[in-house]
Amino acid sequence: MSEITYRDALKKALFDAMSEDDDVFIIGEEVGRYGGAYGVTKGLYEEFGAARVLDTPISEPAIVGAAVGAAMAGLRPVAELMYVDFIGMTMDQLGNQAAKIRYMFGGQIGVPMVLRTQGGTGRSAGAQHSQSLEAYVMHTPGLRLAMPATVADAYHLLRDAMRQPDPVVFIEHKGLYTMKEDVDFSASVPPWGKAAVRREGDDLVIVTYSRQVHHAMAAAAELAKKGIETTVIDLRTLNPLDMDTVRDHVERVGRVMVVAEEVMTAGVAAELSARIHEECFDFLHEPVIRVAGEDIPISVSVELERNSVPTTEFVREVAERLVADRVHS
Repeated sequence: MSEITYRDALKKALFDAMSEDDDVFIIGEEVGRYGGAYGVTKGLYEEFGAARVLDTPISEPAIVGAAVGAAMAGLRPVAELMYVDFIGMTMDQLGNQAAKIRYMFGGQIGVPMVLRTQGGTGRSAGAQHSQSLEAYVMHTPGLRLAMPATVADAYHLLRDAMRQPDPVVFIEHKGLYTMKEDVDFSASVPPWGKAAVRREGDDLVIVTYSRQVHHAMAAAAELAKKGIETTVIDLRTLNPLDMDTVRDHVERVGRVMVVAEEVMTAGVAAELSARIHEECFDFLHEPVIRVAGEDIPISVSVELERNSVPTTEFVREVAERLVADRVHS
């Protein structure tokens, strides 16, 4: 066991992969001498050199386009976008090319690349640097999507992402980089595409991912003091999406909330809610409740930013209302 930050777990995953496979390289803005905008690649330039930790001009389409070409040629690039907010500029390279090349070439060529980026609120970065755009990626067939919530998953999911035959978008929440946990790197973890059940209870199921896992766990601890026992499912990846685990627990419990930081309208929470209604309808005691971000640009104001996305308090309040009839019966 060793205590390590989320940031350093990502760095360890990159270091281990680059040490084992000379085809793995990093490309992006300020990933080299500067060590990355969030310090994840710090020290890797000195260890592996400029040929494998490539600083680029400020051009997100060029970064992703170069990574796509390198992956098609047999390398395993890890591209970094400083903010997920910039992913729109790369959607030709990412959505029209990387996501479709295996299909267009009849399976003869793949794109085994990882696109690391970060999203979410918590740093007063303003409307253009605080979004949660995972629905853009989840909507596009051919792109895999991982969103680790824990330090252990920051390491293991990134290692798994770098082994995939298809392009993986790997979104790290900016509010998690300094989080510390004791991690046993030799311990078994759920395989790629498998959700993790972080807590188990019989009154309510909360399905979530990324930083909202921590809000859900904190809310569940408060709910337990009132006799409400909650199952918390951390999806870990949104493509593949582990509906089997979700279905098993929803059918067992019958009440479910979906919690996401991204906006309410046409987001991941809406997709999850629809699937749960379709696949578990006969087992639901109540309609699925979505708890998600407001349909507004994120303010630079600390207070407005905090209250534009789900908080522990809000998750707890909604959960109490959802199970009120069961608790009082």
